[in-house]
Amino acid sequence: MSDIDEIIEHGIVFKGASKGEPKDDDKVKTKAKKKKYITGAHGSGSAKQKAKYRQQRANRASQRKKK
Repeated sequence: MSDIDEIIEHGIVFKGASKGEPKDDDKVKTKAKKKKYITGAHGSGSAKQKAKYRQQRANRASQRKKK
């Protein structure tokens, strides 16, 4: 039987990716989560502006934790 006939009769089976051990890294994977980027300390003007807006948002009354 040719490969094409076998495929027509039995179909194609796609197997999922092998599930290796899950990595439990506590690493920060994006620059946006790193301290210097959050505070705008790395020198970029846009990062400083974003940090300013983040600080304003954090200081809003609606964002503060209630006691």
